[in-house]
Amino acid sequence: MSRPLYRGVSGIGGKPAAAAAEGAYYDPKEPGENGIGGAFGRVGARKRHLAAAAAAVRIGVLVLAAAALVGSVAWAGSLYAGRGAAARAAAAAAHRGYRRLQEQLVTDLLDIGELAGGGVRAKEAEVCPPEYENYVPCYYNITDAVDVSDLGGGVVISYERQCTRDGRVTCLVAPPRSYRMPVRWPSGKGFIWKDNVRISGQEFSSGSLFKRMMVEEDQISFPSDAHMADGVEDYAHQIAEMIGLRNEFNFNGAGVRTVLDIECGFGTFGAHLFDRDLLTMCIANYEASGSQVQITLERGIPAMIGSFATKQLPYPYLSFDMVHCAKCNIEWDKNDGIFLVEVNRLLRPDGYFVWTSNLNTHRALRDKENQKKWTAIRDFAEGLCWEMLSQQDETIVWKKTNKRDCYTSRKSGPELCGHDPESPYYQPLNPCISGTRSQRWIPIEHRTTWPSQARQNSTELDIHGVHSDVFADDTSSWDSMVRNYWSLLSPLIFSDHPKRPGDEDPQPPFNMLRNVLDMNAHFGGFNSALLKAGKSVWVMNVVPTNAPNYLPLIFDRGFIGVQHDWCEAFPTYPRTYDMVHADGLLSLEKSHKHRCSTLDIFLEVDRILRPEGWVIIRDTAPLIEAARSVVTQLRWDARILDLDIASDEKLLVCQKPFLRK
Repeated sequence: MSRPLYRGVSGIGGKPAAAAAEGAYYDPKEPGENGIGGAFGRVGARKRHLAAAAAAVRIGVLVLAAAALVGSVAWAGSLYAGRGAAARAAAAAAHRGYRRLQEQLVTDLLDIGELAGGGVRAKEAEVCPPEYENYVPCYYNITDAVDVSDLGGGVVISYERQCTRDGRVTCLVAPPRSYRMPVRWPSGKGFIWKDNVRISGQEFSSGSLFKRMMVEEDQISFPSDAHMADGVEDYAHQIAEMIGLRNEFNFNGAGVRTVLDIECGFGTFGAHLFDRDLLTMCIANYEASGSQVQITLERGIPAMIGSFATKQLPYPYLSFDMVHCAKCNIEWDKNDGIFLVEVNRLLRPDGYFVWTSNLNTHRALRDKENQKKWTAIRDFAEGLCWEMLSQQDETIVWKKTNKRDCYTSRKSGPELCGHDPESPYYQPLNPCISGTRSQRWIPIEHRTTWPSQARQNSTELDIHGVHSDVFADDTSSWDSMVRNYWSLLSPLIFSDHPKRPGDEDPQPPFNMLRNVLDMNAHFGGFNSALLKAGKSVWVMNVVPTNAPNYLPLIFDRGFIGVQHDWCEAFPTYPRTYDMVHADGLLSLEKSHKHRCSTLDIFLEVDRILRPEGWVIIRDTAPLIEAARSVVTQLRWDARILDLDIASDEKLLVCQKPFLRK
């Protein structure tokens, strides 16, 4: 059973009802059991002479602390003068003690600043109005301007990502009034709570294979293949046969691990492939209602907002083994085939492009306009050196070439790129062929297959400039860290029995977490350690734009991820992740002169985190202490944990409360 770090009397942010009525603020500095901040109200009308007296006491303590620091420095210096191993060990211990006194001194100085200002802490963030329930910054929210139902059926509205820092919303995005905690994996793959997602009703009339759903009172279910003659299992089997495989269980052995699913419907294809050891990333346009991305994430399948419009997707070239488009409404014949060029950029050599469309039927091709479109797409594919492997009914499978010299011997087609960045971040679409000069140009059949590819040998690591010893140390460190997470936080967070009062007994595998986001993924070690520990999770590995770019390595390990600037909004809907993890992100942002405030970053984390979701932040002790004071403004329950007596790092564990209106 999951229990919060601290709930207080009211159950929201640990603030008692009486204190809330008097306008009190949650004080994380108050002592609590096991280091948990208590929930004591601070009344705004507290007498000034009490504050002044408290300040005088703290100043006196500082004088004593300063004297102690001087003594400790002198003592440490005398120890360093010794030449023996014991003397050096004692000196190291003294140095650590000195650092801890230093950190406490900084904390005391901050407290004095508060007392001098009247003892008032930063005010808690307000809750956003109800119209912000599905707020997605950087994308125009049509719900703010027009009712989708007024537009009529069949209208597709596409929004390009445009991020500005003007008009940033600083309130907390609350869930809908009837929101319920999501169904846990794997049951959540089959049904979700209806009121957890925004739907208009038009979604139910769709006959698409990947947009089939049934409404049953308060829930939405996704029909099983057992009741459909043309289900996704038959479809996946058909694709496998078209590639030349016996069935979809052979995808992995043929080098297919990562799949990009364009406009994935409600994630049915990805949910099916997950059981075959394939990892599918769904992308779709921002949608105000019936969002493919929102519903797919609610089911526990990877997804993010992304579109084929004018900008490249934030993935490296040569990253996906298959790109899938089933009736995805992309006009592949437009703009001189530039969308197909983007698919080519993302595909690895010998990767597959699977396209299912009504345009591919004999009946549709009787129309001259359709014939013209089909001819243009076929010619563009040939210009990219793609081989058409097979066509069955509405589905066509192309295979990207593994021969670089094909691009020099062809008669027509896009030119090779001169300037060829490996990981563009929302740059304009480039009409040239990328990746041909990369060391990562390796056919998928020649790559190590899953799950061995997650370990990466020394030859594979050399491509990314990573020494095998460094990689091994990182892997070992994360394996140990994840074990420590389980030891420290169970049964708070990683409980194997996520039963709440009134719930039925959970079906195995019991799992509290499913959707995990790592804000500073580095090599993807956290992802690897979670899977090694046998946790049924998937991880969105985020590589900050101001960090060393190891996103290509993450994809080569068989994981998925994205580049992102954390001073911008993440391309997802509210309440889509169970846990957010950040290792060293605060230090990274500090080294870049705080391009945006810590509060701005945490407000975005709060938006994408589900109610009762968890945040784990690992960083230096002073930054963790500062972060704790910020998260209290978001009403998060917070606890600081020491990782190691010899470490300067600490762990900040937070839980987002369930804010009910």
